[in-house]
Amino acid sequence: MFIRQLNYLVALAKEQHFGRAAQACNVSQPALSGAIRSIEQELGLVIVQRGRRFEGFTPDGERVLAWARRALADCDALRQEALGAGGDPAGVLRFGAIPTTLPIVPLLTESCLQLYPRMRHEVYTLSSSEILQKLGNFELDFGLSYLQDERLKNFDTVPLFRERYVVVAREEAAFGGRDSISWTDAAELPLCMLTGNMQSRREVDAAFERAGAHIEPRVETDSMMALYSHVRCAGLYSVLPHSVLCLLEMRQELSAIPLVPELLRDIGLVLPHREPQTTLVAAALKAFSGLDLQTRVDALLGC
Repeated sequence: MFIRQLNYLVALAKEQHFGRAAQACNVSQPALSGAIRSIEQELGLVIVQRGRRFEGFTPDGERVLAWARRALADCDALRQEALGAGGDPAGVLRFGAIPTTLPIVPLLTESCLQLYPRMRHEVYTLSSSEILQKLGNFELDFGLSYLQDERLKNFDTVPLFRERYVVVAREEAAFGGRDSISWTDAAELPLCMLTGNMQSRREVDAAFERAGAHIEPRVETDSMMALYSHVRCAGLYSVLPHSVLCLLEMRQELSAIPLVPELLRDIGLVLPHREPQTTLVAAALKAFSGLDLQTRVDALLGC
């Protein structure tokens, strides 16, 4: 069994189509199909359900696929170890971040860029469920997400900071001199909110419900930039984690006050449990350990 055959298998799982998988691997479709049949013959298992087209993996195939992903991840870790000899790690560190944590990511990548000039970064905006799936498939090195999640028991976590929720407006005068606002009062504001499928929005809705309030946003969006634009340009309000204010434009052009009672959420890194850690991940964790993100994000509200 060769590494390239395992790559074909993982590509098929990603593309869900023999032709597209072959194209992604730069081989002919017969070559890819033949390589997968070769794995089946070697293992004595049926891996792929075949009809007129690809129909998925058999239960045995799913187990083989999991081992293939792990084997390829270990091979990649070995390459990193070889390239990073001498304490200068090289390669791509892959981040998956929920949308509300994206303003924090540059603080993390900056710490690596300064220390490790040969390290590159890829950052993807994903839901918490997508992050966990891709971490489990070794398609990401880190996730940046909420830590209050029962699904994290099979992953390692590194707490980074605790976010608190605030109401943001175009200008300070919109708050009428208040230095905080209740959830019931916030519910009466013309709001632009993240969409209901996002975990942050679900937590905010639950907080409004605990306060006996119900909101009907004027605008809903899954884009942080669209939300910012509606607050800045249309005069709407929003409820967001205070870490979002790390965005330069928001810090300069929006005002924020805390919601009371406070809604606090722990944010941190999520990563697959691996011993030893890959060279890139170990180096990044070392860089991150010198950051005090809590102080930096709290300073945005004068906490």
